[in-house]
Amino acid sequence: MARPTFRVDAVLVQAVIAGALSFAHLHELADAAGQTGWKAWAYPISVDLLLVAAWRRLRSDGPSRLAWCWFLIALFASLGANVATAGFLDLAHPPAWLRFGIAGWPALAFLGGTLLAHTHTSEEREPVRPAPAASTPGPEVEREPTPDPLPQRAPVTAAAEDIPELAPAAPAPAPPPVPAALVDHARKVADDHHARTGARIDTDTLRARLGVPPQLADAIAAQLT
Repeated sequence: MARPTFRVDAVLVQAVIAGALSFAHLHELADAAGQTGWKAWAYPISVDLLLVAAWRRLRSDGPSRLAWCWFLIALFASLGANVATAGFLDLAHPPAWLRFGIAGWPALAFLGGTLLAHTHTSEEREPVRPAPAASTPGPEVEREPTPDPLPQRAPVTAAAEDIPELAPAAPAPAPPPVPAALVDHARKVADDHHARTGARIDTDTLRARLGVPPQLADAIAAQLT
């Protein structure tokens, strides 16, 4: 079984070194400003926690003025402690503004941590609602113009003598003669159709099967009934 190999991350080592030095410098600065005992150790913890909270807000919610503001404040406090303990300030006799800043830092850090934890961005307070879908105009239906009503005419009374006499209807043409052989053949076709379909053959089907004109088909159908 292969043993797990441990790789040293140079960035992680550098972060640990920078964090330890910044922590020590903040402790020295707070102790020089009159914050002794456990209070001097609480100041670097407060600065580092505010720096981490602001960075996590930037990573999770994206860039915002609130997160950038408190990130820069915490970074300035950490960087200022590193520079101040490098001999730029007389820590044996710290100036009044340094004492004022160290004394007011707890309230400032509490305010920043509260805002970062409980303040939401405008996008979270007011979610963007999707725009309503534009209605597609349907095809315009052309309406037919309404015809004007016909003018009413006065009833026309015609005299009895003016009405022409109707001509007698022409007699119906006699059906064409049907050969007996054709009638027998049509009967066989009708019987075959009835055997296959179970229904009587109609005139159109009989005419199509025999290939005869409509009048002849009617005459054959009349003889089959």
